[in-house]
Amino acid sequence: MDRYTSFANSSFGRSLLTSLGMPTPMVLERYNPEQTALIDGAVLFGTTKNGAVAQAAARVLNAGGCELFVYANGGADAKAALGNAQAWDGAAESTQKFKGLVFDASGIANTSELKALWQFFHPVMKKLGACSRIVVLGRPPEQCADPKMATAQRALEGLTRSTGKEVKRGGTSQLVYVAEGAEGNLDSTLRFFLSPKSAYVSAQVVRIGAADVVSVDWKKPLAGKVALVTGASRGIGEAIAGVLARDGAHVICLDVPQAASDLQAVAGRIGGSSLALDITDAAAPATIADHVKKNHGGLDVLVHNAGVTRDKMLGNMADKLWDMVININLSSEERINDAMLAAGAFKPNARVVCVSSISGIAGNLGQTNYAVSKAGVIGMVQSMAPVLKARGITINAVAPGFIETQMTAAIPFTIREAGRRMNSMSQGGLPVDVAETIAWYANPASTGVNGQVVRVCGQSLIGA
Repeated sequence: MDRYTSFANSSFGRSLLTSLGMPTPMVLERYNPEQTALIDGAVLFGTTKNGAVAQAAARVLNAGGCELFVYANGGADAKAALGNAQAWDGAAESTQKFKGLVFDASGIANTSELKALWQFFHPVMKKLGACSRIVVLGRPPEQCADPKMATAQRALEGLTRSTGKEVKRGGTSQLVYVAEGAEGNLDSTLRFFLSPKSAYVSAQVVRIGAADVVSVDWKKPLAGKVALVTGASRGIGEAIAGVLARDGAHVICLDVPQAASDLQAVAGRIGGSSLALDITDAAAPATIADHVKKNHGGLDVLVHNAGVTRDKMLGNMADKLWDMVININLSSEERINDAMLAAGAFKPNARVVCVSSISGIAGNLGQTNYAVSKAGVIGMVQSMAPVLKARGITINAVAPGFIETQMTAAIPFTIREAGRRMNSMSQGGLPVDVAETIAWYANPASTGVNGQVVRVCGQSLIGA
């Protein structure tokens, strides 16, 4: 926690900052192994008439162990989906507080029916507790046969991006488009967005496609799986390795030979193994493929995390700085993927997860090389998604915003503070926030999540 956030959460600090009109960031709730329920508080569920995802959402909520309420004015579909839930009628005098709101908007067929959003959310927005969760479910607009329905479904994005800025106190809001026939693939995504694991992810739009439905042990979803994380000796890479190991995976920690000592320490702490290797070496891709096949029979999860920055204004940038960043951050990933595919080194239902950046979405002053590389990572994810899907593999990316690392600690104070505060949560994220999002992608049950780019940025104002 940075000093400002710490001060803002003292009684004196919160009072002073509020009186001055300054941001008062909330201490975010993150994963706690002692929390048994999916979400630590009451959840209100509602749906429109003919909501097509209601039963799937109800399945997740019923298994989540949380206190459930159903919006009494939401129609018979909502009541039937959560038959044991308590009814809530939206009465203004009600003292009931909610930690989560789940609304199935998939039945909205035209713009006049968008009023259902106001009817559900209006009476309850002021009844949300700290670190609350809003999840809206819809149909992918591009798959709607009726243009009017496509228009209405696209409008949902405006709701979730706006409520993400309104909930405050560490709350988040997400939109999940569920393709027809993909209702059985909702579980991992809805669980992630309702849980504390998605603490620094907000105002994101995720599409779920139809795929094989895979059952997992939600406490150890990666049990028996083998994962490889590049750039794992410290920072975000170390956090990724730790979270994947927590979820049951054997993690191969990879980094450059110069970091071998730190790499071995990380692997030792999580019960994994280490592989000291420069991924830009011409022989590295084949070495990685041979290593995972020989020692583990193949790979279930490949996380491309290794990356560097070499910042200069483009007019002052030497070509070697351009080449280095593109090679490490982008081209090496393509070569490793190609070698893994050629060697048949991916196991069935494998996952490829890439670390992009907000810089790849919005650009950044003095980071042309870095922005090109990270935009290229997004391009690789989107272009390779259908190719890998044909092989039973998914590929996705995270795009971190301001994350508290050694690298961001070296940024000048004023720029660092601006990066921390220019988001809906008024604070920087932690490496574990990136790691939790990657673990959601890596989950064997996330088969319907493919070609997605999710920002881990607290709804940053940059590139919004």
